[in-house]
Amino acid sequence: MKNPLPFRFRLPFLPLLAALALALPLHASAATGKYVRLYGDPAPDATAARTIVITPGTRYINAEGGEVIRFVVGDRSFAWSFNVARTVKAFDLNEVAPPGLLQHRVRAYVSEDPKYWEAN
Repeated sequence: MKNPLPFRFRLPFLPLLAALALALPLHASAATGKYVRLYGDPAPDATAARTIVITPGTRYINAEGGEVIRFVVGDRSFAWSFNVARTVKAFDLNEVAPPGLLQHRVRAYVSEDPKYWEAN
Protein backbone atom coordinates (compact mmCIF):
# COMPACT_ATOMS: atom_id res chain seq x y z
CA MET A 1 0.00 0.00 0.00
CA LYS A 2 1.36 3.38 -0.96
CA ASN A 3 1.70 6.06 1.73
CA PRO A 4 -0.53 9.04 0.85
CA LEU A 5 1.91 11.54 2.41
CA PRO A 6 5.17 12.44 0.72
CA PHE A 7 8.32 11.53 2.67
CA ARG A 8 9.05 15.12 3.72
CA PHE A 9 5.74 15.27 5.64
CA ARG A 10 6.25 11.98 7.48
CA LEU A 11 9.58 12.86 9.14
CA PRO A 12 8.47 15.88 11.25
CA PHE A 13 5.75 13.79 12.86
CA LEU A 14 8.25 11.48 14.57
CA PRO A 15 9.54 14.08 17.08
CA LEU A 16 5.95 15.15 17.74
CA LEU A 17 4.90 11.58 18.49
CA ALA A 18 7.93 11.11 20.76
CA ALA A 19 7.08 14.28 22.68
CA LEU A 20 3.48 13.15 23.13
CA ALA A 21 4.61 9.75 24.37
CA LEU A 22 6.82 11.41 26.99
CA ALA A 23 4.11 13.85 28.09
CA LEU A 24 1.45 11.22 28.77
CA PRO A 25 3.15 9.72 31.86
CA LEU A 26 3.65 13.23 33.30
CA HIS A 27 -0.02 14.00 32.84
CA ALA A 28 -1.03 10.73 34.49
CA SER A 29 1.13 11.36 37.53
CA ALA A 30 -0.30 14.87 37.92
CA ALA A 31 -3.78 13.38 38.12
CA THR A 32 -2.79 11.03 40.94
CA GLY A 33 -1.91 13.86 43.33
CA LYS A 34 1.87 13.71 43.15
CA TYR A 35 2.03 17.45 42.43
CA VAL A 36 0.44 18.75 45.61
CA ARG A 37 3.05 21.51 45.89
CA LEU A 38 0.34 23.86 44.67
CA TYR A 39 -1.36 23.21 48.02
CA GLY A 40 1.65 24.03 50.21
CA ASP A 41 4.10 21.82 52.08
CA PRO A 42 4.30 19.58 55.13
CA ALA A 43 5.60 21.41 58.19
CA PRO A 44 7.03 20.47 61.58
CA ASP A 45 4.35 20.49 64.31
CA ALA A 46 6.41 22.97 66.34
CA THR A 47 6.07 25.67 63.65
CA ALA A 48 2.26 25.70 63.73
CA ALA A 49 0.61 28.98 64.70
CA ARG A 50 -2.61 27.23 65.70
CA THR A 51 -4.15 23.78 66.12
CA ILE A 52 -7.39 22.46 64.64
CA VAL A 53 -8.97 19.28 66.00
CA ILE A 54 -10.71 17.34 63.24
CA THR A 55 -13.69 15.30 64.41
CA PRO A 56 -16.07 13.11 62.39
CA GLY A 57 -18.34 16.17 62.11
CA THR A 58 -15.65 18.43 60.62
CA ARG A 59 -16.50 19.14 56.98
CA TYR A 60 -14.21 22.09 56.28
CA ILE A 61 -11.48 24.25 57.75
CA ASN A 62 -10.45 27.84 57.02
CA ALA A 63 -6.81 28.79 56.59
CA GLU A 64 -4.96 31.92 55.60
CA GLY A 65 -2.34 31.77 52.87
CA GLY A 66 1.11 31.36 54.41
CA GLU A 67 -0.29 30.03 57.69
CA VAL A 68 1.01 26.84 59.33
CA ILE A 69 -1.68 24.75 61.04
CA ARG A 70 -1.38 21.59 63.12
CA PHE A 71 -4.26 19.15 62.62
CA VAL A 72 -5.14 16.65 65.34
CA VAL A 73 -7.18 13.59 64.40
CA GLY A 74 -7.66 11.26 67.35
CA ASP A 75 -4.19 10.48 68.74
CA ARG A 76 -2.37 11.40 65.50
CA SER A 77 -1.46 14.78 64.05
CA PHE A 78 0.22 16.50 61.13
CA ALA A 79 1.10 20.10 60.30
CA TRP A 80 0.64 21.82 56.99
CA SER A 81 2.06 25.08 55.62
CA PHE A 82 -0.55 26.76 53.44
CA ASN A 83 1.89 28.38 51.04
CA VAL A 84 -0.53 27.73 48.22
CA ALA A 85 -0.46 28.88 44.62
CA ARG A 86 -2.34 32.14 44.06
CA THR A 87 -4.98 30.31 42.04
CA VAL A 88 -5.79 27.84 44.84
CA LYS A 89 -8.82 28.89 46.88
CA ALA A 90 -9.83 25.45 48.19
CA PHE A 91 -8.75 21.80 48.11
CA ASP A 92 -9.44 18.53 49.88
CA LEU A 93 -7.28 18.23 52.97
CA ASN A 94 -7.36 14.47 52.36
CA GLU A 95 -4.98 15.00 49.43
CA VAL A 96 -2.18 16.21 51.71
CA ALA A 97 -2.93 14.38 54.97
CA PRO A 98 -0.95 11.24 55.81
CA PRO A 99 -2.57 8.19 54.21
CA GLY A 100 -5.47 6.76 56.20
CA LEU A 101 -5.60 9.64 58.68
CA LEU A 102 -8.84 11.27 57.52
CA GLN A 103 -11.79 8.90 57.21
CA HIS A 104 -14.09 11.48 55.60
CA ARG A 105 -13.73 14.41 53.22
CA VAL A 106 -12.49 17.66 54.79
CA ARG A 107 -12.35 20.72 52.54
CA ALA A 108 -9.66 23.37 53.18
CA TYR A 109 -10.66 26.91 52.21
CA VAL A 110 -7.65 29.20 51.87
CA SER A 111 -7.82 32.99 51.90
CA GLU A 112 -5.20 35.13 50.24
CA ASP A 113 -1.83 35.50 51.97
CA PRO A 114 -1.88 38.92 53.69
CA LYS A 115 1.72 39.68 52.75
CA TYR A 116 0.47 40.06 49.16
CA TRP A 117 -2.44 42.37 49.96
CA GLU A 118 -2.23 45.72 48.22
CA ALA A 119 -1.73 48.73 50.45
CA ASN A 120 -4.64 51.17 50.26
